[in-house]
Amino acid sequence: MREHKKSEELAVQRFQLISPLLAEGLDAGKVKELRDQIAKASGFSERTIRRYLARFQEDGFGGLKPQGRKGARKSEAISPHLLEQAILLRKEVPSRSVAQIIQILEWEGLAEPGQIKRSTLQEKLTEKGYSTRHMRLYSQTGVAARRFQKRHRNQLWQSDIKYGPYLPIGPNGMKKQVYLVAFIDDATRFVLHAAFYPTLDSRIIEDAFRQAIQKYGVPEAVYFDNGKQYRTKWMSRTCSKISTRLTYTRPYSAESKGKIERFNRIIDSFINEAVIEKPNTIDRLNELFQVWLTECYQNKPHSALGEKISPETAFRSDKKAIRFIDPDT
Repeated sequence: MREHKKSEELAVQRFQLISPLLAEGLDAGKVKELRDQIAKASGFSERTIRRYLARFQEDGFGGLKPQGRKGARKSEAISPHLLEQAILLRKEVPSRSVAQIIQILEWEGLAEPGQIKRSTLQEKLTEKGYSTRHMRLYSQTGVAARRFQKRHRNQLWQSDIKYGPYLPIGPNGMKKQVYLVAFIDDATRFVLHAAFYPTLDSRIIEDAFRQAIQKYGVPEAVYFDNGKQYRTKWMSRTCSKISTRLTYTRPYSAESKGKIERFNRIIDSFINEAVIEKPNTIDRLNELFQVWLTECYQNKPHSALGEKISPETAFRSDKKAIRFIDPDT
């Protein structure tokens, strides 16, 4: 136990040493300058610092621990795929407990009830650098956002449904509620498709997803609400056909919707204006919404993107190639 604690403390020290080198956008010259500064201040050789950085980039926090003795006891096996899913769940909500992660994996059908022991998963997360303590450390050193937010467009899309205003579109002009479906790019905050729909069923999700893909290409992964509109055979089949990884939030919880939830709160300002305008049709509501979206969100500087950078500028200036698919797919 004492040896494990000492190993953990040493890894923390090594991480704090190399953390300045983990910032995004550093060119080779700046990296060398920082490495020289770290070496001079710490007394470690530049070669040692390079080795620590390489270990962290390859194996995460666990790579910074001293190499263990051969033949040391190994924890019970968790498949690489299952561990990857557990790490993704911890990344999505760093405050999630190990028990919650196991429960979600069981809910998702990825693990049988009782298959994963808390102690085993905790040990594996610690080895990979995703324990609760590590998450706090990353946050304190400013690495958290860089470590978990996607770097490029179309690496991850989020989507959600928001209840909209009431319009006189029912029988005999009866007022009926409409619903907004939005797809947003994780890295750039760019809205790929957003529109109000007259019904609340899976067809509105299918339509919005198709339109987003037709306009902006195929995402590597999608992250959806756990509602029945998203959890369909159509969505599973479509994501499989286009090689898109499909993930869901924790059932009945809004704790990890993140960026799409913040966008939905911004939409409240439009809905307040729309109520004053009193559109009589859903087409008119969507016309007003698209104008508002372009002027008040897509082309407006976003606090998460840096000074004077708008979601549209961030998306269109990204160098990552966009992958389109055959319309008949």
